[in-house]
Amino acid sequence: MAEVLVYVDHVDGAVRKPTLELLTLARRIGEPVAVALGNGAGDTAAVLAEHGAVKVLTHEASEYADYLVVPKVDALQAAVEQVSPAAVLVPSSAEAKEVAARLALRIGSGIITDAVDVEAGAEGPVATQSVFAASFTTKSRVVKGTPVITVKPNSASVEAAPAAGTVEALSVTFSDKATGTKVTGRTARESTGRPELTEAAIVVSGGRGVNGAENFAIIEALADSLGAAVGASRAAVDAGWYPHTNQVGQTGKSVSPQLYIANGISGAIQHRAGMQTSKTIVAINKDAEAPIFDLVDYGVVGDLFDVVPQLTDEIKTRKG
Repeated sequence: MAEVLVYVDHVDGAVRKPTLELLTLARRIGEPVAVALGNGAGDTAAVLAEHGAVKVLTHEASEYADYLVVPKVDALQAAVEQVSPAAVLVPSSAEAKEVAARLALRIGSGIITDAVDVEAGAEGPVATQSVFAASFTTKSRVVKGTPVITVKPNSASVEAAPAAGTVEALSVTFSDKATGTKVTGRTARESTGRPELTEAAIVVSGGRGVNGAENFAIIEALADSLGAAVGASRAAVDAGWYPHTNQVGQTGKSVSPQLYIANGISGAIQHRAGMQTSKTIVAINKDAEAPIFDLVDYGVVGDLFDVVPQLTDEIKTRKG
């Protein structure tokens, strides 16, 4: 069976959930070979093996932290040359998509971004995408070179599938351009105790109807009762009611949770583009004609200031 490279997203050896989802998809089309780079790369092997990686290629070097994406592109190119994989799967984060695009150019291959599913096909891996603000679903395959496919978080379940997980050192020679852009500083993100927005299984968002920064406490309370991440529409963010880092939409973050709850959000195309691939969508809006209701699985026509607190209380009651 052909091997499939999976680019590992980790923080000092702690593997992030989207990588484990990629291993599930990789097993559909071949034998997963994980590529872990940077500080703590060797510490990823156990969890990667538990989720199906037959091999783990590792390379630790300061360049991965000290410079921008080019060192990672160099390493993935070396892995492609070593393995000759059937495909390369990469998480659809902002940085990883840049790595994937540069890699595809380097190896002369086609690329598919923001896939929501990957399956085996007679002529190579077939990727499913949700396009034109999720108005259409397409199935595509790369016809030139080794397919490079980025996959949105929450597109597959995390499944344990113990494999050998043999650790091998990856030989990497950094190009002259690898040190062209140096990282000069980092600022730790302030933790809210909530899940990362793009990876969360449940997202609760507020829009213009929240009517003020102080009222986002209602949205946060609902999110906390569900163990969810908090999102915001562009209107709410532009008004200064919530941080730009929490914006969901075409010019913000794209999310694909199991459950998305939109509160006081009209459903403009800009917002829909960032959340339409959610598995189940619930909207609360007092305007029965709001476009969001054309999209939802469940809709509540009502004032969010009445509905959301009742919903929060009911969830807390049921959770005991």
